[in-house]
Amino acid sequence: MNYALIALGITLIFAIMGVLNFAHGQMYVLGGFVTYYVYGVFGLNYFVALAASAVTVACVGLVFERFLFRRVLRITTREESTMLLAAGTALLLDSLSLALFGEKQRGVAPVVAGVYEVFGAFVPASRALIFVLAGGLVSALLLFIQYTRPGRALRAIAQDKETAALQGVDIDRYSALGFALGAALAGLAGGLLVTVFAVNAGAGTPISIKAFIMIMIGGAGVVSGAILGAFVLGFSEALGYFFIPGSTTYLMILVGLIVFLIFRPQGIMGKPWG
Repeated sequence: MNYALIALGITLIFAIMGVLNFAHGQMYVLGGFVTYYVYGVFGLNYFVALAASAVTVACVGLVFERFLFRRVLRITTREESTMLLAAGTALLLDSLSLALFGEKQRGVAPVVAGVYEVFGAFVPASRALIFVLAGGLVSALLLFIQYTRPGRALRAIAQDKETAALQGVDIDRYSALGFALGAALAGLAGGLLVTVFAVNAGAGTPISIKAFIMIMIGGAGVVSGAILGAFVLGFSEALGYFFIPGSTTYLMILVGLIVFLIFRPQGIMGKPWG
């Protein structure tokens, strides 16, 4: 479910702006650090910390969209320009995280204690809470996109930006909203998982790689594909780590991904024409 949050965030940004956000993993890391300080250091309520993570990373996304990507998209049509800019923002956040937070692993105590038995499997209460919260956030985002006026505007831009503009949709305004929402989802994912896995300044790149794997499996720019890709990767990891020792799991996942893309380069839910 947490992977679904990450994949939805990067899909939202790509579908609306055509930008591959290479800094998505770094935004996840920033969200984890915010939760660590607000909840773990300052002792505030965990849900306050999650909200702080979402708002902080959304603000970073707004700054990137308003002052960096909007201008580059306006003055150039070359796709590699936005890709290079996105790679630059990833390096920027990596360096800032290292300078501000250092190299140490940071984590917080589980929000809830205990273990549940579910069909013979023992599930820690902390992970069950993350599953429920992430599932609720995914559902809330899908309802927002499907049934609200801003959500319909975002879908219209993703389908045909020029036609949406002719119908009176403020492209700049809703592009900023989409980038902020996508960034906020990454921050929330970091805030949720910091209670299970420690976060450090160098954790962003592996998360970004996983995010790209998920959208390549499901189909770039397709919301349902992002969720499907998240579940495929999540179950592949879980089964792989259980049956296969060491780092062989990801070797097999990547080889399988390459073979899959040879036969279906648009992903499971994507269309050949885009």
